[in-house]
Amino acid sequence: MSDLKLVSRQHSDHNSIIKVGSETIGGEELCLIAGPCAVESEQQLDEIAKGISDLGIKFMRGGAYKPRTSPYAFQGLKKEGLRMLSDVSKKYGVKIVTEVLDTSLIEEVYPYADILQVGSRNAKNYSFLKELGKIDKPILLKRGMSSTINEWLLAAEYILLEGNENVILCERGIRTFDTSVRNTMDIAAIPLVKELSHLPIIADPSQGTGKRSLVTPLSLAAIAAGADGLMIEVHNKPEEALSDGFQSMYLDSMKEMVEALRKQAIVSKRTLNLEQIISEVI
Repeated sequence: MSDLKLVSRQHSDHNSIIKVGSETIGGEELCLIAGPCAVESEQQLDEIAKGISDLGIKFMRGGAYKPRTSPYAFQGLKKEGLRMLSDVSKKYGVKIVTEVLDTSLIEEVYPYADILQVGSRNAKNYSFLKELGKIDKPILLKRGMSSTINEWLLAAEYILLEGNENVILCERGIRTFDTSVRNTMDIAAIPLVKELSHLPIIADPSQGTGKRSLVTPLSLAAIAAGADGLMIEVHNKPEEALSDGFQSMYLDSMKEMVEALRKQAIVSKRTLNLEQIISEVI
């Protein structure tokens, strides 16, 4: 891994802390990002935004543009979806994390996103990564579905090399021979990346497993392994979701999950500053 320079521990022995307004990712406090796979309607987004903000969660994910394997699947509400994300951000005070699909959409997505997400399909789109390196907002870089650790970190290197040091890595599972889960969640990648790089790393157990029943145990495992936070898919009506409903948590289940995460944070000597809010909600 000699090609690793700016992302490496040799470049910086201190853990990078990414500032997003008044919030941080990579410090002692764990970061929770929650929301639907796709923005579907104003009512759907408002109910989910209220539910997660009532739990004290400060970051909301939601896809306005959706890269889908099938061209016939729901592709997202696009600009209208971005507007809806902006509305709930202002109403509930949540920071917005949303995916940008290619270079042509950076300018459009930029005003609406607090963090721009790079999906697994784009983890090796190096010209795109270079352009994201020229902007002044944090980039959440998901691991490619077949990327090695070295390839993933080199993808981050492309962004840092252009001047944007605010990169958050996201382990979201890799494609293996196993068909019992959607992807194979690589928990070992979390402490390994911590050894190799100063960048913060979060985990996405929703994409990482594709099964709602596995999201909580893999979330706890990720925090125990040293993850700086989690990205969780949540839906007000998962059975009616236009994408990834089978791996989306119910809002009611999120209350129990966050309480479990609070206990794990204590064991892992991290903080999850949602305790007062959770005690009032549960």
